[in-house]
Amino acid sequence: MTDRPDAGDPFPAIALEKPEGGTTSIAEFGGKPVVLFFYPKDNTPGCTTVARDFTALAGEFASAGVALLGVSKDPPKSHQNFIRKQELVTPLASDAASDGLADALGIWVEKSMYGRTYMGMERTTYLVDGAGRIARVWRKVKVKGHAAEVLEAARAL
Repeated sequence: MTDRPDAGDPFPAIALEKPEGGTTSIAEFGGKPVVLFFYPKDNTPGCTTVARDFTALAGEFASAGVALLGVSKDPPKSHQNFIRKQELVTPLASDAASDGLADALGIWVEKSMYGRTYMGMERTTYLVDGAGRIARVWRKVKVKGHAAEVLEAARAL
């Protein structure tokens, strides 16, 4: 596993695929603070709750001048379906490339379930300031109340 960037470190400017085509990265936010929430899989219970919670608070994040971006390894087509099915307004991006952003952040990790080990996304959220530096990191996120906690921190930037 790579060293994990933490508060005060620059956030890696690694490109992600957008569901509608093209790419995005931290540089695209033009000096605006951004919350990037990484989740394991589209349309699973915990991931759906987190994405819907951020969508419900999207207006408040916008009022605070903070952009939102959800990221998983799911392909862009899966994100399109997830956005449509869950009526999400929060933008999503795909980090499907090997050695992508999740790898650089050290959150693409070995997991274990029912005695089987596999690689998966560790649910992690980053609050990045307007200078592109990590202001705060939430690791191994617990879903309930998470989006509201992140909003509170974002308002304090």
